[in-house]
Amino acid sequence: MKVRAAVLDIDGTLIDSNDAHAHAWVDVGKEMGYDISFAHVRSLIGKGGDKVVPEITGLDDDSDEAKRVKKRRGEIFQEQYLPTLKPFPQARELLERFQADGLALVVATSASKDDMGKLLEKAGIKDLIEAKTSQSDVEASKPDPDVVEAAVEKAGCKPAEAVMLGDTPYDVEASRRAGVPCVALRCGGWGDEDLGDAVAIYDDPADLLANYDRSPFANG
Repeated sequence: MKVRAAVLDIDGTLIDSNDAHAHAWVDVGKEMGYDISFAHVRSLIGKGGDKVVPEITGLDDDSDEAKRVKKRRGEIFQEQYLPTLKPFPQARELLERFQADGLALVVATSASKDDMGKLLEKAGIKDLIEAKTSQSDVEASKPDPDVVEAAVEKAGCKPAEAVMLGDTPYDVEASRRAGVPCVALRCGGWGDEDLGDAVAIYDDPADLLANYDRSPFANG
């Protein structure tokens, strides 16, 4: 079936930000009195805050304290870490290739809407994105399929006519549950054994671009 849309994760896929997110969680824990292990929270990056907070603090995500933790984490991330982030090599060129092939570019991220906008700007790709779906737009974040399903709906195509690009096991699971094939990148820090349900795995955007004509995104 012809591919009509590329459903895009941002963190760890197009911009090198996964460690920064984990450090922001550790920092907010120190500030607010929670013992948060970097290794533990790093393994959760790719899930939304609605799932991360209960796992690392024991708080109910709907509680006022959980909301304070998430708000403060966002402030720390944007103030201390976001300015240092860089896109992965050829991330923009890859998206331009998608567009040249006629694919709609739709973001499906577990980041908050505020983080998402700033990440797209920092990655230098905001002008290329046609539609955006964040954790703020759905009831449940990855690995639940909600954000991928919403992205496909915004793209105006069937799930089988979209391909997701992600970097975590949570991207792979969310896309599978939404009926969308997922191409995974290793640059987010996960190995092939963690990304095993992906239909193809590449090192990073540059590697995918170099092998584009043989990739699941190619229409010819």
